[in-house]
Amino acid sequence: MAGSAAVLEDGSRLSRLDRGLLRLERFFALISGLAVFALMWLAVRSVGGREFFEVPLSGYVDWIEMAMPLIAFMGISYCQRDGTHIRMDILVGALKGRALWLFELISVILIFLLISLLIWGSWAHFQRSFDFGAPMWSRDSSIDIGLPIWPAKLMVPVAFSVLALRLLVQIWGYGRAFVLGLERPVAVPMVLSAAEQAAAEAASLEAAGQERER
Repeated sequence: MAGSAAVLEDGSRLSRLDRGLLRLERFFALISGLAVFALMWLAVRSVGGREFFEVPLSGYVDWIEMAMPLIAFMGISYCQRDGTHIRMDILVGALKGRALWLFELISVILIFLLISLLIWGSWAHFQRSFDFGAPMWSRDSSIDIGLPIWPAKLMVPVAFSVLALRLLVQIWGYGRAFVLGLERPVAVPMVLSAAEQAAAEAASLEAAGQERER
């Protein structure tokens, strides 16, 4: 079964687009990680306040509702770039050359079509919630402390739009690899075998050890 994935880089325009988009994806992933950390802190505050002061955090469930889109969607494009989403690795690992790139190309095109529909639907869902003329620009709010829900709804089409850009980059990458018959194309996740993954991890640990010695 195939292991983790790596993305190759060079000086081509495609690779430059890949690296530029990666900076945005890393920023979004950072926001998602901070949201997880904030949610953990809120849980400690709520449980500690209830146990020791009998004053739990007001609107704890509301804050969870607001943070869930950040946790669930903001890192989705970053994972797509590295190929860490669930994949049919047994089937993909058995393919080579143009057959592999054709399979990947068709898969990414289908994902792009699905994400395009999800962007359209989630944006419409946001528009139903957002209103410039309403208090806090919101037509709906959370149940407990009345937080406006439209910011959480906006995060979904924003995250999906970044994912759509990533999919376009990968469509270009897989299409280029299929047409030119490339063995190691850039800007797309290259599936590593278990041995290659172990070698990469060993090299990373060795580099970290050398950095500490300095």
